[in-house]
Amino acid sequence: MRRHEHVLLAPGADASGRTLQAPSSGRARPHVDDRLAPPETRVEYLDGAELFAAPADAPHATQHFDLTYVLGAHVAAGYRGAVDMLTRADYGSDYAPDASVFSQKPDRGGHRRLEELAFEVSDKQALAVPTSKARRLIDRGVRRVFCILVKQRRVLEWSRETDGWQPLAKDAVIEDRCLVLPLPIQALLDATSSDDAVARALLEKRVPALEAALAEGEARGAALGAALGEALGEARGEARGVALGEARGAALGEALGEARGALLGEVRMAQEAIATVLQARGVVVPAKVARTIAGCDDPTQLRRWLKRAATAATAAEVVAGSRRKR
Repeated sequence: MRRHEHVLLAPGADASGRTLQAPSSGRARPHVDDRLAPPETRVEYLDGAELFAAPADAPHATQHFDLTYVLGAHVAAGYRGAVDMLTRADYGSDYAPDASVFSQKPDRGGHRRLEELAFEVSDKQALAVPTSKARRLIDRGVRRVFCILVKQRRVLEWSRETDGWQPLAKDAVIEDRCLVLPLPIQALLDATSSDDAVARALLEKRVPALEAALAEGEARGAALGAALGEALGEARGEARGVALGEARGAALGEALGEARGALLGEVRMAQEAIATVLQARGVVVPAKVARTIAGCDDPTQLRRWLKRAATAATAAEVVAGSRRKR
């Protein structure tokens, strides 16, 4: 056990520092924000013993990041997430869960409330330490405590009934009022799954920036659809018979369908539509013209060329007056 000037001493010990007194049955618990451990240090206390929270190496450190990344996105309205936030569990214990979630509404005294969810990440550390912490947090009033075992790639939850850890299946989810969506266990263990879970949670929260991006995408898709629909209507008047009309309708209809869901595919779709219309009309497309069309990334210009393609006598007329990007 490391010694500091703030080390806890047993009652009656003849030494400097704070004195830890055994609680009596009628004595109130200390507030969760009453400190034994000096904030902004790596010192914690568990049953009066001083612990040093050492910095982590991969994969322990990366698991910490993944946990906070996924958990932060899932925190529901009215709640707040925290990392390494000290909590006074009892008279001799003052330590910080790796991540926690608590209500934003202060208590009657204006202080922060006890966390409702707490998470520990365990790698080389013996499970006995997270076990002792979990017991005291649960006894203090924390509703749920979880432990992520890095090496075993498993997630455990503390059980009040058995007074021990219960493993959670990798395909299970954590459902809780603190979370906007059920949190998949797999998202806590796999970086690839975590991105999907975070995206779903942020969409569920209706984040203004995401809502604006989705609305803009729908508007751009509708605008392109209208332009292609107009081009299709003009092409139908071309005197090439029913077969030519069906070929144009199929090509442009396919392009319209692709445009609805893929904003980044607008340019490619318009380029293909021009080539299809020219081909259906039997217009030869020289290599130079094909390169000009393929090199254009301006949707407005491509829509203009698409209209020309319906009536132009040659492929050169379609791109007349343009400059191919180098």
